[in-house]
Amino acid sequence: MEQISQLATSIRDQAASPDILVISRFFLPKEAVIGEYLYNRCLQDPERVIVLAAGCAGDKIFDQAQQFPIYRWLNPRYWLGRLMGNFLTPFVNLVCSFALAIKLYFRYHYRYIEWGHGYEFPALLLLSYILPIRFFIYLHGNDILSASHNPLWRLLFKLTLTRAEGIVCNNSGTQDYLRHTFRFPTPTHIINPVVRPEKFGAVTNQNYLDDLRDRLRQVYNIPQTAVVILSVGRLVKHKSFDRVIENLPLLLTIGVDVHYIICGQGSAESELKSLAHRLRVDKRVHFAGYVRDRELAAYYAACDIFAMLTVLDLKARNVQGFGVVYLEASYFGKPIIASRLCSIIDIVRHEENGILVNPKSGYEVFQAFKRLCKDQQLRKQLGRKGKELAQRKTLHRSVYKSESLPNSLSTVPGSQTN
Repeated sequence: MEQISQLATSIRDQAASPDILVISRFFLPKEAVIGEYLYNRCLQDPERVIVLAAGCAGDKIFDQAQQFPIYRWLNPRYWLGRLMGNFLTPFVNLVCSFALAIKLYFRYHYRYIEWGHGYEFPALLLLSYILPIRFFIYLHGNDILSASHNPLWRLLFKLTLTRAEGIVCNNSGTQDYLRHTFRFPTPTHIINPVVRPEKFGAVTNQNYLDDLRDRLRQVYNIPQTAVVILSVGRLVKHKSFDRVIENLPLLLTIGVDVHYIICGQGSAESELKSLAHRLRVDKRVHFAGYVRDRELAAYYAACDIFAMLTVLDLKARNVQGFGVVYLEASYFGKPIIASRLCSIIDIVRHEENGILVNPKSGYEVFQAFKRLCKDQQLRKQLGRKGKELAQRKTLHRSVYKSESLPNSLSTVPGSQTN
């Protein structure tokens, strides 16, 4: 434990008076939705937070550049190998987060812990009994599911939720699932993710984005006048990329020069390629593979419509979380076609920044594509509203509104609380 990496400068340590410890197995520079969410949270109050997280590739350089101190425990994959490391990771995360949180308490005497997800929650529960702190727990979807399998784990998780000062869900769908799965008196807050422009690199102005658009279309040999549909996500069946592909021949029939770009990798890729070939649109469906965050800006810039027709997969053991790609598409001013799901309506407002459909209704889906492909003004109108909505945010400090905190934390907009 003495080898803990603390990479903040001594000047910053002396100047700051942090009283919130943010703990997570996910944190940048590793690209992960939860890690990005928590990093944006820390940027809101850099003078008040300390971060404790699992190590990852490139973390030393990244940590040195931050405005807040970051401590890391060593990822077991680095010293035990991939197979054994994967097996032991949950145990190592639990033990290290618990032990190092205690060590950091004697250095900073922090007052609050913000536990970044529902994984390894027993460490948080123990800390709440040992240390004179209060805590908030963040929940994203599948972390709730993982705590529900084992009866003992479920009981301990419910106790953790009951002892919390507050629970933060990143979307209303997760909040609804939590309410139906557990009963507890703790207030819950919905704080949606936000878009951090720096995530996409040197995106600065519309001229730059127009240049990205033109260059990417040239790469895929797509005419500048064509309508481009974009999807970003893991290539799995319940994401319904096939439903978009099935609409391409219909759109071509009514005279729409349309192309479809898919960013992502997954088990459904070969099936999707076969479908495109059977429908004779394989020259118009472009598989980009995995695309890093910094390169995504070009894809968002190049598209005219963003579409994801996710369906609820009742057989799959997962909970639909917040679809950050919808938010990113809106940030880039793109209209959205999406499924009418409770996890999506936080982001996509019907007829405001997109069109919500029943993904199993072929008629609804086709009419949505037909409207947006044919009506450029409607695309611009929905895109403008989407950009406006994507720039709104609720500050994480709003969960402390009932606490006796300094003015810098108390005079902020309130979150959605239930």
